[in-house]
Amino acid sequence: MKPFPRAEISAQALKDNLARLRQIAPNSRVMAVVKANGYGHGLMNVANCLTEADGFGLARLEEALALRAGGVKAKLVLLEGFFRQVDLMTLVEHDIDTVIHNEVQLEMLENASLSKPVTVWLKLDSGMHRLGFTPEQFASVYARLEACPQVAKPIHIMSHFACADEPDNSMTVDQLAVFEALTKNSPGYRTLANSAGTLYWPDSQADWIRPGIALYGVSPVMGDLGLNHGLEPAMALVSQLIAVRDHKAGEPVGYGCYWYAKEDTRLGVVAIGYGDGYPRNAPEGTPVWINGRRVPVVGRVSMDMLTVDLGKDAKDSIGDDAILWGKALPVEEVAEHIGTIAYELVTKLTPRVAVCLE
Repeated sequence: MKPFPRAEISAQALKDNLARLRQIAPNSRVMAVVKANGYGHGLMNVANCLTEADGFGLARLEEALALRAGGVKAKLVLLEGFFRQVDLMTLVEHDIDTVIHNEVQLEMLENASLSKPVTVWLKLDSGMHRLGFTPEQFASVYARLEACPQVAKPIHIMSHFACADEPDNSMTVDQLAVFEALTKNSPGYRTLANSAGTLYWPDSQADWIRPGIALYGVSPVMGDLGLNHGLEPAMALVSQLIAVRDHKAGEPVGYGCYWYAKEDTRLGVVAIGYGDGYPRNAPEGTPVWINGRRVPVVGRVSMDMLTVDLGKDAKDSIGDDAILWGKALPVEEVAEHIGTIAYELVTKLTPRVAVCLE
């Protein structure tokens, strides 16, 4: 018997999405971003499915070490870099690349004693103003890295878009111009395109693309769907009806009693709630897919359960599947109803949700 709630992960969808992104960026290597537990899909699940990726991007050293312990031999890149000088020895031991984005990291590198040089990706702040060296700092930092014996050559360069998920925002054009002007003669790899850059800004694809959310079949742009780009949702969040009950007009349901039925109906109780990572603030009308149709959430989402209005003529039964998002009900659409982004929904699932690779 399958557990519930569960996140069903399609191995084929992950592989197909990688292949599709290669079609979209045919001249680029692919750094598959698998941070945040593979965007909630399971770190090793994703890595084992994406063996054709050229490398993997991660946020934390612990994630990279988990991949190495799991037998992953591909290039690994720490997108936030290292936080302590002692970590540099670990990077060298396990052949992990690091991003360098601040003066403290640079000084730790210069003062380190390593058994062999570490591969570095210099982060340029081309306009997002979160991490990275400014354009004015870039030449001097690059020169210091060139002179540093602890740094493998050539030095690679990266940046990150602030507004690539807004296709009409000229900020992306400006960032691309800054990046091109400073890096066009670099002998190392260059990477700038995240999922939105890959899908919407082909001029940004460069030597490597760094798709995250798109690998999982999800569009990074509000109002868009991954399906529109030939991508397939890799996750279906599934639970079950644990109660079906008649409900009279004028009666409330749930904490606070703020929803009242306008007519006689049947309600279904689904075994999932904010304790599983489904947002408590999901408003009335947020869709759930049950027996081939969308039914609306009613009442407040509680820790372990939510309630849906099945309709007065419903024939649904206890034990029927309830799909919170998946191929029939894209997570992008659910996120729009809730007022958040699909990234948050897929990454915030708690350990109570079984992650099942299929």
